[in-house]
Amino acid sequence: MSHTSPTVPRIGVLGMGTYLPRATRSNEDVAGAAGVTPEWITQRTGVHTRHMAAPEEAASDLAAAAVRAAVAAAGIDIDQLDVLIAATSTPDELGPSTACRIQARIGARYAVALDVSAACAGWLFAAKVAHDWLRGTPGARYAAVVGVEAYSKFVDPTDRGTAVLFADGAAAAILGPVADDGGFADLRLGSDGTGAHHVLIPAGGSRIPASPATLGAHRHHIHMDGRAVRDFIVRIFPQLVSESLIRNRLRLADIDAFIIHQPNPVLLRSLGERIGIPPERLVIVGDEVGNIGAASAPYALATAAARGLLPRGSRILVAVFGAGVTWGSALLTWSGAPAIRIAPTRTSRTTPQTPPPARPRAAQRSSS
Repeated sequence: MSHTSPTVPRIGVLGMGTYLPRATRSNEDVAGAAGVTPEWITQRTGVHTRHMAAPEEAASDLAAAAVRAAVAAAGIDIDQLDVLIAATSTPDELGPSTACRIQARIGARYAVALDVSAACAGWLFAAKVAHDWLRGTPGARYAAVVGVEAYSKFVDPTDRGTAVLFADGAAAAILGPVADDGGFADLRLGSDGTGAHHVLIPAGGSRIPASPATLGAHRHHIHMDGRAVRDFIVRIFPQLVSESLIRNRLRLADIDAFIIHQPNPVLLRSLGERIGIPPERLVIVGDEVGNIGAASAPYALATAAARGLLPRGSRILVAVFGAGVTWGSALLTWSGAPAIRIAPTRTSRTTPQTPPPARPRAAQRSSS
C-alpha cells in the first residue's frame, strides 16, 4: 500500500503594511549639526526626508502598527498568526525579544515570537525563517515578518556619515500559502563576520557594558566606516543580481521589479545604471524615508505594490545587504497582495518634546 505525501505549499506574500512615525527631519534640519549644507546631503545621498519616532515610541510600537496593517491587508485575524518574526538592529531592550513586545501589543496570542538580527538584510533573513517554518511545520499557515528600526535613538547628530542617512520606520508582510506558480524561490543568504566592525553600536552589550565612560565617549551611537561600507555595496549588489539571474537562467529583462535595500539613493541609482537595470524597474524609496535598515526592502516592496508597479504574476528580484556583514537575495512571484500604508496626516519637522495627542492616521490601501 502506497502513501502519498501531502504537497508542500509555495509560500508568498498575502498582505503588506507599513508605518512611519509622525515627526520628520528635512535636510535643512539635519545639515547644521552635521556640519554640511542641505545641498551636500542631496547631492551625496539623495535623501530628502527622515521620519523620527517620538520620545515615547520604541521599535515595537512602530512594528506593531505595521503588522496590524499587514494583517488587515491580508484579510486574516491576528489570532491566525502562527509565527511572528521581527528583524531589527534597534530592539526595545537587549532582552526579551522585540517580537515578544510586538506580540503583546497586537494580541497575537497563538504566535511564536522571535527576533532575527542581520542588520539591514534582516527582513529577508526573517522571511527565510518564516518561509521554512511554514513549509516544515504541520498546521502552520500564516507568518508575520516585520522589519523595524528606531535608528534616531542611536544617531549622533554631529556625525555626517550617519545623521544624514539613518531614520525610523517599519514594514511588515504576512506570508502564507500561494498558488503553485507564485511565492518565494531561490532564497539565498550569506554572511562574513570579518566585516562586523564596519558598522556597529560599540557599547551596551556584553563586550563593552554601558558605563559613564561609554556614554561620554558616544559609544552608544552608530559608528560606520563609510568607505568600507560603500566598497561592500559596490561589490555585493551587482554580484547578488548577477548570481541570481545565472542560477535561474534569467536575463535582466525578465525581472519586472528590483527591490533592493536602500542605503543611499544616489549610490543605488548609479549601481543600477551600471548593472543595466531600467530605472523604472528599480524601486527607490530612500529619498522619501532615508535608510530604515531592516524595514527598507519591505517598505520598498509595499510601496511598489501601492504604486501599481506589481501586477499579479510579476517577477521580483529582492537583494539586501547590511552590517555583519550580511547579504541575501530571492526571487518572488507576486500574488497580487494588497498593501496598507499608514502615514502621518501631518508632519512636524522636529520630534515633539511632549507626547502628541492621538490623531487619526491616513491609511492607503491598494491592491495590485
